[in-house]
Amino acid sequence: MRKGMRCNHKRIEASMRRQNLRARQRRKYRVTTDSRHDLVIAPNIVNRVFKADAPDRIWVSDITYLVSRAGWIYLAVFLDLFSRIVTGWKLGISLHHDLVLSALSTALWRRQPDSGLIIHSDRGKQYCCDEFRAVTVRAGIIQSMSRKGDCWDNAVAESFFSTLKIELVGKYIFKDAEDAQRQLFEYIEGFYNRQRFHSLLGNLSPAEFEARKVIRCVS
Repeated sequence: MRKGMRCNHKRIEASMRRQNLRARQRRKYRVTTDSRHDLVIAPNIVNRVFKADAPDRIWVSDITYLVSRAGWIYLAVFLDLFSRIVTGWKLGISLHHDLVLSALSTALWRRQPDSGLIIHSDRGKQYCCDEFRAVTVRAGIIQSMSRKGDCWDNAVAESFFSTLKIELVGKYIFKDAEDAQRQLFEYIEGFYNRQRFHSLLGNLSPAEFEARKVIRCVS
């Protein structure tokens, strides 16, 4: 079709039917954060200073929704501000706080951070609930939270989700949660953490950036 050519919508519909094409519909926005609660809110310690001078000093966390042919699925992640590496993640079909707790449990098991680690998140119930706060207290974690309704206060996590949806989700439609788990594992563990270059890291992957920095500190 020539650029600027006018065409009746019925003609377009008929042409699309002949080619077995369907228009891509805008999906309804899915809310993952409910900050309307009376739970304890942590101060915004990070305050948009998304830098750390060593691994496991500051992590950021958030939840996003993904679409599969079987229904909505949700992804919780924790990222290290030092290297942008994903320290822990969990996929589920519910926004229950167990989703975030499972992702955090994985991150703590992998990284074994010292007491004093700061975890920054939004004000969602999953991060303010007694169960999450109890885990942070036992681990010596300090919580930091964004201002209400301000996505820029958690820009690193938002940026990761944007990258994920462009590089993986935009090219692939998940069949179900099991399929999403397999695809996300390959993307996060196989590609993003170990192979994807970041200009912020001197065009190194998060894992390579950490390895080089640790070697320098030891030597």
